Amino acid sequence: MNLKSLEKQSIVITGATSGIGLTTARLAAEKGAKVMLIARNEKALRDLADEIMAGGGQASYAVADVTDQSALQAASDKAIDEFDGYDTWVNNAGGSIYGRIMDVPVEDFRRLFETNLWGVVNGSKIAVEHLRSKAGGALINIGSEVSDAPLPLQGLYAASKHAVKGFTDSLRMELEADGFPISVTLIQPTATDTPFPENARNYLPYEPKLPPPLYAPELAAEAILHCATHPEREFFVGGMAKFNSALALHLPRFYEKINESVIDSRQNSGRKVPDKRADGLYETHSELRQRGKEERFVFENSLYQRAKLHPFMTGVLLAGGTLWAVSRTKKRNDSARAKLEKGMTAALK
Repeated sequence: MNLKSLEKQSIVITGATSGIGLTTARLAAEKGAKVMLIARNEKALRDLADEIMAGGGQASYAVADVTDQSALQAASDKAIDEFDGYDTWVNNAGGSIYGRIMDVPVEDFRRLFETNLWGVVNGSKIAVEHLRSKAGGALINIGSEVSDAPLPLQGLYAASKHAVKGFTDSLRMELEADGFPISVTLIQPTATDTPFPENARNYLPYEPKLPPPLYAPELAAEAILHCATHPEREFFVGGMAKFNSALALHLPRFYEKINESVIDSRQNSGRKVPDKRADGLYETHSELRQRGKEERFVFENSLYQRAKLHPFMTGVLLAGGTLWAVSRTKKRNDSARAKLEKGMTAALK
């Protein structure tokens, strides 16, 4: 399967006015791709499109809630009209709810699933319908490390991302079985420094935070754009995403006990919940911010991701390191053997 280089692509991104979606849109435009921006906040969309075009990029936008299939179809049609089709569709829009499952109203859970799962279903069906009518392309769905490793206090968020993973894997198999040249990728970021907790609905007695360690949103954007040009089944963003996924898979009870022991500390910012706290569950409050407001230590790079993106160079470095270590060991052994032989010769004299 051959995917176009970024400068030849048109890319559709949902949830484009905040966090990972915003970072991806800016980076894609910087690398020469045409971008169709989709979100609920028209002002933020217009400002972002103007920013990209002022910088020499190409961008258009469409106001749409991903839960509204007809609005999302209209956004797709606009991308087809203005860019003569598109090559990659990124289902990024999503949100969360903090709180113990028994304390959260069911209607809020339903709304979260409408966005996180049905938004992905809507976008995927629209994208596949277009991509299979042309020479193929890439469908990229944003899951999470909690697609494999659920967290307490975000139970329905974890459930929705499990559902996104199941849906994405099933869709991939069907498209491959039917012979369509469409790459279907699940991106699984670890905790990323975005406005994610600020935009989440909160039923906790404290203001939530993302559990450490945090990674830069640029790493997620880099992974997404890599998968737009290189067919990948899945991509873990940040080494902790892979570690947590493996731990939950192979040592599930140990993983659960760890999280139970820090249930009210690991996601606790230590700050009180502000009065009239806004969130993005039903209404948009995006402010074109890639990162969260709270100052925290953030990993700007990931050795795991560097190795994933550059496997050949990683192999060369590992091979070189191994040869160096073997050479050093041989020299030490030769030196020790020479000393021993010298000592034995002196003793025999």
